[in-house]
Amino acid sequence: MALLKVQNLSLGYDSHAIVENLNFTVNTGDYLCIVGENGSGKSTLMKTLLHLQEPISGQILTGDGLKKNEIGYLPQQTIVQKDFPASVREIVLSGCQGRSLLRPFYSKEDKKLARINMERMEILDLEKRCYRELSGGQQQRVLLARALCATRKVLLLDEPVSGLDPKVTAQMYELIQKLNKDGITIIMISHDIAAAVSYASHILHIGDDIFFGTRDEYKESEVGKLFLMQNKIALNTTNTINATNTINNTNTIKTIEAPGSNTVSSLGQGQGGLA
Repeated sequence: MALLKVQNLSLGYDSHAIVENLNFTVNTGDYLCIVGENGSGKSTLMKTLLHLQEPISGQILTGDGLKKNEIGYLPQQTIVQKDFPASVREIVLSGCQGRSLLRPFYSKEDKKLARINMERMEILDLEKRCYRELSGGQQQRVLLARALCATRKVLLLDEPVSGLDPKVTAQMYELIQKLNKDGITIIMISHDIAAAVSYASHILHIGDDIFFGTRDEYKESEVGKLFLMQNKIALNTTNTINATNTINNTNTIKTIEAPGSNTVSSLGQGQGGLA
């Protein structure tokens, strides 16, 4: 069943389109990676899907009973967010704000959900720790637990492994893949094209050329082949990747590291924020 259906969408600023006539569908259980060159409109698309920005034209339809306040969002972290002086438990709980509506306190159900998601992300032992004292990987797990408090259906992730070391990057990809296998639909912006063509079920490539289809269709398309070659990714048919350092062998897969609401679950942003 379709969770999101994008029809003839044009995106940009001040009526200047950077993406035009975009069409794609995200079904329940999909793992969609959005790829493309810097400045191609990936982040603008994410903001539009989150209803943080209006499209120039076109429409976004939702299905399967999905509501605007049922989208979990993991944004790219800023320096301010990384230094936020709150406990892990407080930050994870704040993801329930969209569900609480005008209620000025957290319910027993909210607290139970926060605990479940901390356990899910293996950070329950950190619940009393100050967020800013954690490592980058631990902070991302906290924010992912927070985003899960906002949704049981779909997560939007904006460069979730940016700035993480190879070992922690691999762990994050494994967590995200497990969430997808557990039934959470994933929509992720990624500069890590090697991971995208390994983990994702579908690829949306935006830029001068637009492509939407399955991972295998992308790898066989002219758009996909060119982008993979430009990023020096070996084309092969394996579905696995050791998302750590470059694997130096015949069929090398290179990990490319990313360069250094209402109610969406984003730290410091929207109704569910902590700003």
